[in-house]
Amino acid sequence: MKAFQRFLLVLGITGVLLGVIWLSPYGYLIKGVRLTYLIGEKSANYLDYKSFDTRIVANDPNRIAEFAESKEAKTVALSAPLTEMLQRTNSGSFLVFRHDTLVCEQYFSPISDTVRTNSFSMAKTLTCLMVQKAIEQKLIGSWDEPVRKYLPWVGKSAAEGGKSIAGVSPSKLASNAEKLTLKHLVTMSAGLQWNESYQSPLGITAKAYYGSDIEATMREIPVIIEPGTQFEYQSGATQLLGLVLEHVTGKHLADLASEWFWKPLGMEASASWSLDKAEGRELNFCCFNARARDFGRLGLMVMHHGAGLVDSGFLAMARKPIEVDGKILSPFYGHAFWLGEVDGIKFQYFNGMKGQYIVVIPDYHLVVVRTGHGTVKPADGGRVYDCVKTYVREAVKGFGHY
Repeated sequence: MKAFQRFLLVLGITGVLLGVIWLSPYGYLIKGVRLTYLIGEKSANYLDYKSFDTRIVANDPNRIAEFAESKEAKTVALSAPLTEMLQRTNSGSFLVFRHDTLVCEQYFSPISDTVRTNSFSMAKTLTCLMVQKAIEQKLIGSWDEPVRKYLPWVGKSAAEGGKSIAGVSPSKLASNAEKLTLKHLVTMSAGLQWNESYQSPLGITAKAYYGSDIEATMREIPVIIEPGTQFEYQSGATQLLGLVLEHVTGKHLADLASEWFWKPLGMEASASWSLDKAEGRELNFCCFNARARDFGRLGLMVMHHGAGLVDSGFLAMARKPIEVDGKILSPFYGHAFWLGEVDGIKFQYFNGMKGQYIVVIPDYHLVVVRTGHGTVKPADGGRVYDCVKTYVREAVKGFGHY
């Protein structure tokens, strides 16, 4: 009897604590813990979209773009270094396209050719392409437009709070917010107060990922560094771009992605975009869920200079280092494209946490897709992970002259 009473006491205390957390600013922790620690993970994983509310990104079943496949695509022997890296990083898929031919397609349990996986931050590059599309349709003037033209609330609550933040005066906070442009957001030079940490459960990135009101979260973010002066990778910058897109089009981002890319590119399956809550807003800094083959079609669009859907001149510029007043802010980042080189091979790529990659290798007409749940960090201390270097190096060796 006493044991049962103790159980009820513990249960009651637990319920009270959960209720207090739920009603506090840290209510998102309940969802975060449920989707990580309670299933043996320390942070987000590439299949956790199944536990999120999502919105469908429709394809057109009558308009699927077929591509040639080599007879050996599913059975081709991979090099020992590539095989070892794919196994070590808990890979889900590895695909290689040479020109428009699928020359390698291999999956690893539990992933198959019909399973969607979370793009994580590859969605940042897709968001960039969508903003460019809005510019080309004259819904947005240019990348140099001030963010406050579309989201007048950006940085205001902090600037009008009457207190310095991180040593920055209210007047300077206001000035920074007024200077913030769409280009600063897409090139990761926005200067937001945003610590891009994926391990801290109390961090802003966790709140954005697991929270239930992404706009409310963004309204509280101050601009503490003068925009355009410093590169710092921040998911919040891309989320603001998504809110701008929603404002100027009056549409959900999933619907825009369907209209502007998924249907025109002839994707073979619908995708989905994770939301902050049921019928809510897309988490466009991450969380675009699609099949590996369709990620490949997105890469092929870039390889083909936009394929008539995105201005080729923009894509050429977007895949070059950021330069401000003659100074390169980041040698490894352009307009939401990551930049790399290994053994003299230059490449550009969509890059998502835990090793989600769409890699474009122009000189060899290759597109590489890799999804999975692990990475190998660079031994040289740089920004291009060693696993990416292996994927590129071995893809060129094995398929560059297919």
